[in-house]
Amino acid sequence: MDDVLHVEIERPVATVWLNRPEVRNALNALLIGGLREAMASLDADPAIAAIVLTGADPAFCAGLDLHDLAEGALGGGGSAPPIPADMGTPVIGAVNGAAVTGGLELALACDLLIGSERAAFADTHARVGILPGWGLSVELPRAVGVRRARQMSFTGNFVGARQALEWGLLNEVVPHDELVGRAQALAADVADIEATTVSAMKRLYWAAGSVTSAEGLTVEREVNRSWIERGGFDRLAFVDRRADIEARGRGQV
Repeated sequence: MDDVLHVEIERPVATVWLNRPEVRNALNALLIGGLREAMASLDADPAIAAIVLTGADPAFCAGLDLHDLAEGALGGGGSAPPIPADMGTPVIGAVNGAAVTGGLELALACDLLIGSERAAFADTHARVGILPGWGLSVELPRAVGVRRARQMSFTGNFVGARQALEWGLLNEVVPHDELVGRAQALAADVADIEATTVSAMKRLYWAAGSVTSAEGLTVEREVNRSWIERGGFDRLAFVDRRADIEARGRGQV
C-alpha cells in the first residue's frame, strides 16, 4: 500500500500521505480502500491521538481518478467515504494544493484544515456528471454558507487559499514549506489533551451539529444511490467531455 499511500507514525501523531503525485493523488479503488483501511486502523490505535492528512505535491487530491471513472472501475463514485464521520480521532488536513470534488470531500471530512498558499478548492461533481456521496452537500454549506456552497457546486470554479480562509473553509494559511510541520504541531497540541476527552468533544460537536445534518447525510446517500441505480452517471457522455474538464481545471490552478 506504500506505493499509493504512505503512513508515518511518530506517536501520538500519525501523518498520512496520499501518494499518487503523477496523477495529482487522484482516487482510484486501491487508494480509496487503502485510505479507508488506514484511517480505521489509526482510529482504533489508542497510541494515536491525532492524524494529519496531506498529499504528495503538487496536489492534495484531484478527486476520483477520471480514467478509472470513465472505464466504470469506480461505479460512479458511490462508495462509502474513506474518512468516516464518526471517527473519534481528530483529523487535521494539510492542504498543499488543489482539493477537487472527491478531494474536496476528503478535506471537508477533516476536523481542521490548514492550507499552504498553493491550496485551492473546487467542486466539479456537476461538471463530471456525478453527485456527491461523501457528505459534501452537508459539510460544504456548513463550512462556507449555503450560497457560497451553491456557487462552488453550480460553477465548478476554484476558490484559492486566501478566499477559502475568508470564507471559513480553512483555519489558517501558511507558507508551503511550513504546511505539514504546522499541521503536525497542531496535532501535537491536540495530543496534549487526554484522548478520550478530545474524542468525546469531537463526537459532541458532531451530535450538536447533526440534528439536521445526520438526516441530510441520509438523504444524500439515498438520493445518490437511487440516482446511480437509475443510470444517472452517463459514462459515455463523461468520456466525451473528460478532456474539457481536465483542461478547465489546469487553466484555473
